[in-house]
Amino acid sequence: MRSIILAGGVGTRLWPLSREYYPKQFIQFEGNSLFQNTYGRAIRLSGPEEIYVVTNEIHQYLVRNQIEELGYALPEKNLLVEPVGKNTLPAIAWAMQRIRTKDPAATAVVFPSDHVLGDAALDQIRHAEPLAADHLVTFGIRPASPHTGYGYIKPGKRLQVGNLVREFKEKPDEKTAEEYVRKGYLWNSGIFLLSAGCFFEELERYQPGLSAAFADDAGPDYAGLAAISIDYGLLEHSKRVAVVPLDAEWSDLGTFKALYDIETHDPEGNVGEADYLLAQNNFVRAPGKHVGLIGVSNLVVVDTTDALLICDNRHTEQVKDLVNLYNRNDDPVTRFHRQVHRPWGSYTVLEDTPTYKIKRVTVKPGERLSLQLHHHRSEHWVVVRGTAEVELNGETRLLRKGESTYVHAGMQHRLKNPGVIPLEVIEVQLGEYLEEDDIVRFDDQYGRA
Repeated sequence: MRSIILAGGVGTRLWPLSREYYPKQFIQFEGNSLFQNTYGRAIRLSGPEEIYVVTNEIHQYLVRNQIEELGYALPEKNLLVEPVGKNTLPAIAWAMQRIRTKDPAATAVVFPSDHVLGDAALDQIRHAEPLAADHLVTFGIRPASPHTGYGYIKPGKRLQVGNLVREFKEKPDEKTAEEYVRKGYLWNSGIFLLSAGCFFEELERYQPGLSAAFADDAGPDYAGLAAISIDYGLLEHSKRVAVVPLDAEWSDLGTFKALYDIETHDPEGNVGEADYLLAQNNFVRAPGKHVGLIGVSNLVVVDTTDALLICDNRHTEQVKDLVNLYNRNDDPVTRFHRQVHRPWGSYTVLEDTPTYKIKRVTVKPGERLSLQLHHHRSEHWVVVRGTAEVELNGETRLLRKGESTYVHAGMQHRLKNPGVIPLEVIEVQLGEYLEEDDIVRFDDQYGRA
């Protein structure tokens, strides 16, 4: 069995924890990230060379780094980097095409990268594998309660394993959700089991244009594909869809309410590191700070270095609307954390003003930044840990702890860590324009030039 991990989502409803450049699947809540836990499930079903990850340009290095942290390596051909997001059906079709090229009879399980899923589900997925020969298999979750944030599946005719799907239902209102639960409907988990043969037969029948785009093993003009989900584009049309209930812990962690539900509560129903007086059922996440709540209930309080969210726990679905408001104003607070991860390491913004910006730049051992220049800013580098190899207009020299150099605007420059410990540099940027798009790259080992 092969595995496909979809890892391109943004997770706007968990802002400010989740940002475009570091979304929820890569956040390490307790120990491993959700993505790492998903890879851990996949590795129990498939070999490392049988796991495919679909992601995007800005997350591809997070994918590689987090897999390497687990002690594995992702083969180059198994990382599918979308030039632009096209929803789940093109992403799955691309991975299935790669799988079919190696084995036309192969079966693959499709995992979202940002879900919590109990280990008991793995044996149930294996048990359903024969069903995928003639059906598109989706997995349903038995509802713990009526929920308006999930789509529902109405089971039909009983099969040897699971049921035929009679109907897919959109996210309902509260009254309709109660009716669905009473009638035995299942939550749509977004986990699928697909055989290459059945998948491409149904794709050709219901999405012939998309099927033709993936007929050539070289791959499609991805940017020209229509954006469509596997639910709308395929499952809601096909007569060969089966649903198998998963009797296991599951959550899509789509909201802070979902995160609150899975974490450990104190006797008053509170979650998080805070001091509570006459306060009940609150969720608090504010690392490194003392937080006191008095006489309040059902609050979400999330504090980061650059953003504070206070929300009624019953309205956490609306966090995405707040993110949309920031996006309409082109506010970078939805895109970046103060710490921004890069393939060579990371940088943390310590202070940001219209005329100067101060960063702490951390370069991993053996890594280097691109050879680049800036038109609108100069930079002053001070080494605070490790040894830096600095290239300025073709000349190279070493800087040790406490030493510094100055990079004029228009000067080609590069920073490298030749040592075996992380290199840390304080970078002071000066100029009239300090945004990240003022970078002209001439050479880059990560393919960004």
